[in-house]
Amino acid sequence: MARSKLVETNEKIAAGVTSGFRKMSDTVVGAYTRIEDRFVDRYLRREDESVEEAKARLKKEDVR
Repeated sequence: MARSKLVETNEKIAAGVTSGFRKMSDTVVGAYTRIEDRFVDRYLRREDESVEEAKARLKKEDVR
């Protein structure tokens, strides 16, 4: 009985850590995407294109 309580508690802790990491990851990725969009809009976008079109153009031009 005690072992199953430990297992349940461990699973709850694992679920909490996992959900916390997901929230933090989503926040960081979202912030990065907003910064990237602003940078592309301000410095790399041409007059007649949207941010998404500029990103696609830059990705296509990035030949290594």
